[in-house]
Amino acid sequence: MSSYDFYEYESIAEKRDRAAIKRRSYQKKHPNAVPITINGNKIAKSFWGKAWCNHLKYYADHDNRVSRGRSYIKNGFVFDLAIKEGLVTGTVSGSGNNLYQVIITIDPIADQRLEEQINGHVESLEDLTYGKFPKALEDVFLTSENGLFPKMNEIQFSCSCPDSAYMCKHISAILYAVGAKLDSEPLLLFELRGVDTSALVKRSVEEKMSSLLENASSAKSDRIIEDDSVIDLFDLE
Repeated sequence: MSSYDFYEYESIAEKRDRAAIKRRSYQKKHPNAVPITINGNKIAKSFWGKAWCNHLKYYADHDNRVSRGRSYIKNGFVFDLAIKEGLVTGTVSGSGNNLYQVIITIDPIADQRLEEQINGHVESLEDLTYGKFPKALEDVFLTSENGLFPKMNEIQFSCSCPDSAYMCKHISAILYAVGAKLDSEPLLLFELRGVDTSALVKRSVEEKMSSLLENASSAKSDRIIEDDSVIDLFDLE
């Protein structure tokens, strides 16, 4: 191909059709695969899904990889996604018949760090026991510095593609796929960071009750002192 030749333009619809054909073929061989497809122009629609996607800019070393990753997820090139404690794995379709394996490891969040963030919000944690993400704690959980999002030194990437970028377009696509998944399953964010939500709620409630009992005991002690003073004042036996 000469320097004046150009690749034939492929429309978005054509890209998606090509991805759908490859995805169906992949699923026949891997029936347990969980592909991620996007309806509409937005990858994530919920507060937590959007916040996750917005946070990805902190990991990128090349902006064009991020934009191409968005294109990959929107066009249906994420053929499989799995999320569990401390680990995200995925399969992304590349050019031709190439498939690339992405592995993302995330360090567990320190219990003390999380408990400091939720201190004073025990009532809102009740939603966690019903499998809901407490809206009142959105800002607490999703801050870039001390929330549930992994910091730069808490997340590691690897991809089987030849790209030397720290966060290639395939890794970017999988990270965006996580954001899309959080739309329907926001509590996966806790699982990903190694947080046992039941234990977190139980521990927070116990600490709250302990604090209330201490305050009640202190108030009772003050009341006893007041009663004794009254007896002395009126010389009562």
